[in-house]
Amino acid sequence: MEKLPQGIKAALIDMDGVLYDSMPFHARAWHQLFTELGVKSNPDEYYLYEGMTGADTIGMILKRELNQDTTLEERKEIYARKSDLFKDFGEKRLMPGAAEMLAALKSLGLSTVLVTGSAQGNLLDSVNIDYPGYFPKERMVTGNDVNKGKPHPEPYLRGLEKAGVKASQAIVVENAPLGVRAGKAAGCFTIAVTTGPIPREVFEKEGADLIFPDMISFARWLENI
Repeated sequence: MEKLPQGIKAALIDMDGVLYDSMPFHARAWHQLFTELGVKSNPDEYYLYEGMTGADTIGMILKRELNQDTTLEERKEIYARKSDLFKDFGEKRLMPGAAEMLAALKSLGLSTVLVTGSAQGNLLDSVNIDYPGYFPKERMVTGNDVNKGKPHPEPYLRGLEKAGVKASQAIVVENAPLGVRAGKAAGCFTIAVTTGPIPREVFEKEGADLIFPDMISFARWLENI
């Protein structure tokens, strides 16, 4: 049976698609936003960009599809519309198995740090209500805290700083290819959980060290280490 590397002290954990089953609503909101902006797309496309900051996602797609350059302030204004759409479409659904995963990590003696590209306050404010005690404010890295979002390693490097550990002492838990790439670039043992429509092979190409089909399977694995 696979085991975690020796000396692991912390788990750096993504939010959307890991703690919350929220990605379907994010994808719908992104799709609606870009439809309003004159960009045709498939909602599943946005699972590939999960982990990027909202501003980076907007800048990339508008440049690619419309050859349109935007300022940071313009991207922030557009992102506010996306946030409103998410609130209209979304409901706060906890990811099955996430609470069990966190309990298992705690029983293994690992501290937990939230590392998310999200800057949507309604979800961030919910984390300590839904998962009390696991993610105090000083152990959160959000889209507001970094200059470069995933797949750049900066979010996970910041997470390591907040955990007070070296890369060799932390695992990353992700459900997005760009998040896996960021975790690996930060030097961490990176675990992918395929809670969305992206096939396993994509995570293998990104170099995920372990891959699980859902959070429940990952939690059960942790419980049996």
